[in-house]
Amino acid sequence: MTDALNQGAVGLRQQIGHFAHLTDTEWNAIVPHLSIVSFKKHQCFVKQGVVANQVALVLDGLFRQFYMKDGDERTTYFFLEEQLVGAYMSCVTGQPSPVTIEALSDSTCIAFSYTVLTTLFSQYNGWQLFGRRFAEYIMVSLEERMVGLLTRSPEERYLDLLTGNQKEFLQQVPQHYIANYLGITPVSLSRIRKRVSRK
Repeated sequence: MTDALNQGAVGLRQQIGHFAHLTDTEWNAIVPHLSIVSFKKHQCFVKQGVVANQVALVLDGLFRQFYMKDGDERTTYFFLEEQLVGAYMSCVTGQPSPVTIEALSDSTCIAFSYTVLTTLFSQYNGWQLFGRRFAEYIMVSLEERMVGLLTRSPEERYLDLLTGNQKEFLQQVPQHYIANYLGITPVSLSRIRKRVSRK
């Protein structure tokens, strides 16, 4: 295993460990299936309309998830360093992905096949527990996003970003993408930022 792959594997095991403890035997079952993948800025990890079967941990860089509707991009999520990235709906259903995931900077990931992961779910209790807890994590994240869009104003959602555990991405993401994520125009975001800075 190369140094980069070894370091990436260590990081991946740490992140998986936040959801479930894996024995050495359970962990070693995925090691042969890991690979380092590099992306240039604006290169796609997943394309809308194409079936996805890869999951990865972002080692460095940043990714944006979006879909196209009536010719417009609608940003739905950002994946930062030390986060697992993938088009999970497509992976689970085997249907074409409803979203595109693109790199917003030159980025590096450690990746593996979702098909391999589902095999591990059926073979090892530790992996099965990881799968359940990670699915619960995604479900809660999606519900939080939905409730925020339905019940909170754009300014409240922006303040949530400022105080949330992902606030560091505000420094890395172009403002027009943040505006798109909040469902507002860049001009509206600029006004919100000015109001917030005066408080």
